[in-house]
Amino acid sequence: MRLAVIGAGAVGTAVVDLAADFGHTVTAFADSQSAVVDPGGIDASAALNAKRTDGVVGDAAPSEALSADYDVLVEATPTTLGDAQPGFGHVQTALERDRHVVLANKGPIAERYAEIRALEAESAGTVRFGATVGGAMPVISTIEDFGPERISAMRGVLNGTANFVLTRMGAEGLDYEHVLAEAQDLGVAEADPSFDVDGTDAALKGVIVANVLDPDGEYTLADAEVEGIEDLPGSMLELAREDGRTIRLIVEFADGQVRVGPRLVPEHAALAPAGTRNAVQLETEHAGQLSVSGRGAGGTETASAVLSDVERIQP
Repeated sequence: MRLAVIGAGAVGTAVVDLAADFGHTVTAFADSQSAVVDPGGIDASAALNAKRTDGVVGDAAPSEALSADYDVLVEATPTTLGDAQPGFGHVQTALERDRHVVLANKGPIAERYAEIRALEAESAGTVRFGATVGGAMPVISTIEDFGPERISAMRGVLNGTANFVLTRMGAEGLDYEHVLAEAQDLGVAEADPSFDVDGTDAALKGVIVANVLDPDGEYTLADAEVEGIEDLPGSMLELAREDGRTIRLIVEFADGQVRVGPRLVPEHAALAPAGTRNAVQLETEHAGQLSVSGRGAGGTETASAVLSDVERIQP
């Protein structure tokens, strides 16, 4: 497949770096200021080096990547809320050109799912977004393979930053501010970690799952009930540990509702992964509880999910 990659953060650069290993050719690559386009395939090493040294990927305008020759648009720009721009516009442009789309960007699927599906219905292209939930974990593909109509609920730990903070608070008896500073020093948390610790990131992933499980629901972030971990005292985790339990930031979709908040779980339960790991449980009609766990974030890990979605698209 010929790929146009929009977004030069950790995920977009990893897709460009790994594409050839998966048998694909990158014909266009853009960041917010520049692009490099070559119908025969860009020089990935040169583009990535230019991004590292010069801050741009090439000499062309970003819009030229959208109009280039490609089979699949990989949308890996940062997630935005509300109108989900510019990601939504990129998806719209590709579908109107009858191209396929693979998203790592959660915004268009979490905030404008119904519009995305309507655009897809009018296009020869298809939309895939497995990388938006759980990084390399096959959450969306497992739901698709099993059958959304046979799954009644989802519960999961779907934010590595929040999980790292809660793991350290519980294991060491440290307070939130101390552990958050440690996470920032280690690069586990952003300088502004609010998107992760206030529950927004987990809620977006819960909304995406809700839209897959209930395609008539047209869920957005506004439909989610969200509570973060910023005000959680370390003493609560100490008390939980004394009782053989711990606290995790759990996102749940059940009975038509998306909820996110700190929840008590057994200390060694599937929904108590340590560190930055993620875990998801699906309640199924005939097979009971299905669990998926693994690395829920990271450039290479998420890029592998993007490229797996590319593999699922029929040429």
